[in-house]
Amino acid sequence: MSATAAPRTHRARAAALTTSIVALTLVTGAIHLSLGGLMFTLNGLGYFALAGAFVVGAAISHPLVVRFSWLPRVALIGYALASIGAWMVMGGRYDLAYVTKGVEVALIVLVILDIYRVYGGPVGLVRQAVASVRWMVASIRS
Repeated sequence: MSATAAPRTHRARAAALTTSIVALTLVTGAIHLSLGGLMFTLNGLGYFALAGAFVVGAAISHPLVVRFSWLPRVALIGYALASIGAWMVMGGRYDLAYVTKGVEVALIVLVILDIYRVYGGPVGLVRQAVASVRWMVASIRS
């Protein structure tokens, strides 16, 4: 393998992972949106917003975006976990619900893989998050 093939392969894998995360986020958002009702509509719109935030974090290399690119990842995991938890407490037990929860579990797994790819794991993500919050506080104080 040549020296240029390895970076291209790495970029291709990163793009495939990002595309998969965005696709699963849009799928679960569309499913929720199709169910109607205020709760499902808001949940679907939330997933669409998080898909957009994830794309911005992955595609834009502005220093401020790079500094806070951990935030959509954490938010997406938390949002999917909250959606699964809410379904477990009060959701209907029908086929589409199980499919949607499967999509959300797959989404969480892929975001965790992305966290390992970008930050080396949860510890690296926490370090980046703390550093970015410290930077923000220092910027506000000065």
